[in-house]
Amino acid sequence: MSERIEKIREKLSAAFSPEQLDIIDESHLHTGHPGARSGGGHFVATIVSTEFAGKNMLQRHRMVYDALGEMMNTDIHALSIKALTPEELKS
Repeated sequence: MSERIEKIREKLSAAFSPEQLDIIDESHLHTGHPGARSGGGHFVATIVSTEFAGKNMLQRHRMVYDALGEMMNTDIHALSIKALTPEELKS
């Protein structure tokens, strides 16, 4: 597992105590892209947590961005987020 994914996993785990957390590095699909040239990676994150209950999609995404903090400006160029409650995952 890459160091970046490990850092993302640590930050999201600390913030959300997720029941499920999957992080995929898709940086290799964006070779030559301006964000890739500057060193930022492209990631897909699926997070299942009760912390998202009662929050709309925009609020959930902001929560994730806040949890990742400075990584959003340094290590991460693009992040696709799927933030669900455990109940939403089941349905």
